[in-house]
Amino acid sequence: MAMHARLVRSSSYGRPCLRPVLLLGVLVLSLAACGNDTSSGTFRPNGSLAGNTPPASAPDAQAPSALPTAQVNKTVLARYAEFRRIYSQAYRSNDPARLAAVAVDPILAETTRSIERFQARNEVWRFTTVSNARIYGRSRDGLTVYVIDCLRTLGAYRYSLRTGKRIGTIPEESSLYRTAVRYVQGTWKVSDSVRDKQC
Repeated sequence: MAMHARLVRSSSYGRPCLRPVLLLGVLVLSLAACGNDTSSGTFRPNGSLAGNTPPASAPDAQAPSALPTAQVNKTVLARYAEFRRIYSQAYRSNDPARLAAVAVDPILAETTRSIERFQARNEVWRFTTVSNARIYGRSRDGLTVYVIDCLRTLGAYRYSLRTGKRIGTIPEESSLYRTAVRYVQGTWKVSDSVRDKQC
């Protein structure tokens, strides 16, 4: 049965209407009860608490095990594409600082050392690649997803920063790369990549 609200006028000659006063009292008591939370955090619009430690009962809503496989695959491929973009920029600028947002060791340390060697020699690599990545496997716990990519290098050139001249070239080629993308620190990051046969 549906309930309908109806406006009732109070008589100026009768007793005053107590309903608004009672409703206001209930509202004030409800708000006071909400304020008794002993958490030291502050409210955020997304519903989380900012404090030293998260509530013990709060599950990680972004955990891969809680998401459909298709959604995890889409996210992993997007993060892999972001890694490829930042990886290329790091070599173009000789600055590995932004790699930590998309990579972890061992590939983070290896790439950083490689870029630092070019910095020491006053050289820089510029290259253009075309990716054709897809998921081909995952670990049993679901925290590592494996990407296979027939990566086509359209051009790769090494330049001297002193003279600006091209001092090295890698011819156009296509190689198969097998890459591990791990769920760490609440996000997906590339952890390792192995060059396989030509494709």
